[in-house]
Amino acid sequence: MRNTGTLKVTTPSDREIRMVRVFDAPRSMVFDAFTKCELLKRWFGPQGFSLSVCEGEFKAGGWWRFVVRSPDGAEMGMNGQIREMSRPERLVHVESFDDYPGEALVTTTFVEDRGKTTVTINLVYESKDVRDAVVRSGMEHGAAESYDRLAEFLTSSAQATAGA
Repeated sequence: MRNTGTLKVTTPSDREIRMVRVFDAPRSMVFDAFTKCELLKRWFGPQGFSLSVCEGEFKAGGWWRFVVRSPDGAEMGMNGQIREMSRPERLVHVESFDDYPGEALVTTTFVEDRGKTTVTINLVYESKDVRDAVVRSGMEHGAAESYDRLAEFLTSSAQATAGA
């Protein structure tokens, strides 16, 4: 796995990770891809991985649960509580992984300009140690591959819609 450069990842403070990616699609389409299980199952996870479980109530005060399956069958579970959901511009949730310590407050914004959507994901961890463990885990490269898959999905969906 690697980041091909389409995902910009920074650490603005000792507890934060910020990821920015531009998608060639309107923000309503991108927002839906982040919040609807039938769409998440089409792209979420690095290349070769699948989203074997996607469930929840995608609304303010709601929850979600994902299980990602690797090509060799290993599974990684994660869950979250949705604090704010302002369709299609902003999503705020608390996220934790089954097998990793701590949790993150995740704020995702969707800004559209001339049909392209910039997604900014800001993750704030409980401590520098937890943030650093996440950085060391290779999450940047897994996220980059996952968002590359999302870009492909959005392109194919837009083409299908245009051809309809």
